[in-house]
Amino acid sequence: MAQKIVFFNHKGGVSKTTTTYNLGWMLAENGKRILLVDADPQCNLTALILNENFEQYFLEDATKYNNIKDGVKVAFEGKPKPISPVECFSPTRNANVFLLAGHANLSEYDAALSFAQTSNNAISALQNLPGAFNELINKTADKYKIDYVLIDLSPALSSINQNLFTLSDFFIIPTNPDPFSIMALNTLVSILPKWVDWAERMRPSLHDAAYPLSTSTPKLIGTLIQRFNVRKGKAAKPYRENIDEIKEAVINNLIPALHVKNMAFDPNIYKNAGISSDYCLAEIPDFQGLLPKANDNGIPIFAIQDNEIGETGPIKDGMIEKRGLFYKLFENIANQVISITEYAKGI
Repeated sequence: MAQKIVFFNHKGGVSKTTTTYNLGWMLAENGKRILLVDADPQCNLTALILNENFEQYFLEDATKYNNIKDGVKVAFEGKPKPISPVECFSPTRNANVFLLAGHANLSEYDAALSFAQTSNNAISALQNLPGAFNELINKTADKYKIDYVLIDLSPALSSINQNLFTLSDFFIIPTNPDPFSIMALNTLVSILPKWVDWAERMRPSLHDAAYPLSTSTPKLIGTLIQRFNVRKGKAAKPYRENIDEIKEAVINNLIPALHVKNMAFDPNIYKNAGISSDYCLAEIPDFQGLLPKANDNGIPIFAIQDNEIGETGPIKDGMIEKRGLFYKLFENIANQVISITEYAKGI
């Protein structure tokens, strides 16, 4: 069965979507079959992958229902038919990547899901809603023989995010070095264990539902710290101070809270996977001029070809050098992810 990794931080602007795509593509380059799930109504991941075909995708009869909202529609609208897998788009340049597209109106289902998740199964008509997203993702992953499902959540503390977080096996927390990221981390210290508490309480009462809840307890793979400027080979001083504070908040506040709910591995497991003792998978500087060029071509930062850079001379040379840096960064993150998830598979 595919292993599900959710990317979540209720603070926006942390490059969550870009990281999901870059890491998914790199895992695919390692021979893994990847399903990218866009669960953010902003649909940034979908737009990034579909590129110039984005609007057309939601207008054409052949594709307009191939998205996460329409995938669970039968459950949320009480249709007398089971959830079925979605037909996924695959980028031309990476046949191992598949997109379960987002939908701008996905949040319409949040109120119904919230009611279903707090009704304690008192209304039988609602009992299939909490497990609907899990069913859709599992069936779609099975259809494409997926190894890893990467789920991009919106920056919100919503019922849909709670549901998708708790159906996952692992989670990664992207951050950027500013005081608001530290505040957000300290909120997650209480929110994430509460979400897992909810799943544990609800699981028995939904055992006989057509779409039961996942039995997984999501575990932290690590954090990412990104979107900062570099001076003399390292983060500039104001960013450096915030980076240190983020790592301290993770070590002193987040990790102890996660261990209480079995949401983190033993420190030696992280060490064996090549993950540092501060749980930071990587410090990723700002993509700067490479990002728009990658977005224009619908590809990750490190997959830009020389002829797609569109510059000459020293500027082009500098971009090629940075592209190599980002390739190594995401290659290392992918290796860490594979290592720790392979360990978890053997437990």
